[in-house]
Amino acid sequence: MQTAVTFQNIDSSPQLRDYVQSKLDRLDKLLDKPGTADVTLRVEKMRRIAEVNLSSQWLSVRASEETDDMQAAIDLVVDKLKRQITRKKEKVRTLRVKS
Repeated sequence: MQTAVTFQNIDSSPQLRDYVQSKLDRLDKLLDKPGTADVTLRVEKMRRIAEVNLSSQWLSVRASEETDDMQAAIDLVVDKLKRQITRKKEKVRTLRVKS
């Protein structure tokens, strides 16, 4: 999966970039075709915010999460994306069966 990570109001670190990449690679097996992800990691006062826009062939999902810890925010946003992807795939699957 191609991943573009943007840091706002936070120092960029290779460890955080690798952490995001490893988490998003787990979602790649749920997608039919390889996808692209635009990740924005930012800090506003005491909040750590992770936003992800993920797109594939027919699928486009977006999730955002904010916590006190950046890695926890990344974990939560990946969980949200996983739920959205499985829900949309199930929806498409049931529509194909009906027609």
